[in-house]
Amino acid sequence: MDALILLGSLLVLLLVGFPVAFAVGLSAFIGAWWIDLPLEAVVIQITNGINKFSLLTIPFFILAGAIMAEGGIARRLVNFAYIFVGFIRGGLSLVNIVASTFFGAISGSSVADTASIGSVMIPQMEEKGYPRDFAAAVTASGSVQAVLTPPSHNSVIYSLATGGLVTISSLFVAGILPGLMLGGCLMVMCLGFARKRGYPKGERIPFRQALKIFFDAFWGLFTVVIIMGGILSGIFTASESAAIACIWAFFVTMFIYRDFKWSQLHILLFRTIKTVTIVMVLIAFAAGFGAVMTFMQLPTLITDAFTSLSDNKYVILMCINILLLVVGTLMDMAPLILILTPVLLPVATSLGIDPVHFGMIMLTNLGIGLITPPVGTVLFVASAVSKQKIEEVVSAMLPFYGMLFIVLMLITYIPAISLWLPRLMGVM
Repeated sequence: MDALILLGSLLVLLLVGFPVAFAVGLSAFIGAWWIDLPLEAVVIQITNGINKFSLLTIPFFILAGAIMAEGGIARRLVNFAYIFVGFIRGGLSLVNIVASTFFGAISGSSVADTASIGSVMIPQMEEKGYPRDFAAAVTASGSVQAVLTPPSHNSVIYSLATGGLVTISSLFVAGILPGLMLGGCLMVMCLGFARKRGYPKGERIPFRQALKIFFDAFWGLFTVVIIMGGILSGIFTASESAAIACIWAFFVTMFIYRDFKWSQLHILLFRTIKTVTIVMVLIAFAAGFGAVMTFMQLPTLITDAFTSLSDNKYVILMCINILLLVVGTLMDMAPLILILTPVLLPVATSLGIDPVHFGMIMLTNLGIGLITPPVGTVLFVASAVSKQKIEEVVSAMLPFYGMLFIVLMLITYIPAISLWLPRLMGVM
């Protein structure tokens, strides 16, 4: 009954139109009142939820990504990606995915990836004879990489949701191979489409021009070196690397590329503060919600329920995947990570699944939710950028959903894809 009150009140508040963060917070208070837990205890958990140094990572990475997105880096990354794959049949679809790989490693955001790369690539692809809905589908599915690869904001949130059990550094390194594998699989599928549908080849870029494009893009790409190089070398913590990356992004955008006007800087900062505020409020209220769940022993009850289904961990993992895929279509990613991690992680660890590996499983599932109706935020951005109806983009997305599901199965049932690199680098 306790769980019904807590989760039922959350569902009712969401259905009547409450913002997710406030629905989570208010349902936490309702649950606390139901079990006679002092409301002051919930308030303490809410304040403790954002009183963590590691949370500084989120605003710095969001600001760094926003600065680079506005500073012309997307166009430069597209040109850089064209050097490697643009001359292949169907090359523009491959350029789209490779550019998304680079941009995701700077922004850490699938939404920013779709908006920035899509605004450059979708018109180019249409001009060369690609269907506009196909271009939108390539852009949206390729941007899922940003959920996995560093500096993914959602990896930081998952680390927080585990209560510090999993470090941000281990998640950043763990996401590299799954993210690259996802992009590679999508590229293979695009090559198949190109041959079947006769999409055009591009022209090879002369060496001297390619060298110029490389040096133009280098300054933005060096942000990735700062983030991962600093963390892996031990020079910076994740939070410190985020701050340094933010300073570097500002320097490159304002003094090297100079595509962004100083007069627009305050607008960019305002948008970033607004985004960070929403995230922080959500994290705070989710901490209170998680505390109430713990007092109700809800994680233990759910663990028992899953383990009663089967004693085979592969069957239980499939059940968890189905659950995450379904709820991922109904709610945004960050609140689901904060709500479901304390519930599902005990199930995973009871089966002997490494928390870092489980993080990759959860991020991949919920990343697919970002491009799936009815609430897929990335899907809506792709639709808006491409000026296509949602149903047209979804129709073009169908084969991409199939490929992403194959990638999900590989990540789920081959732990080495997620764990080999962190163990090799000594971050877990």
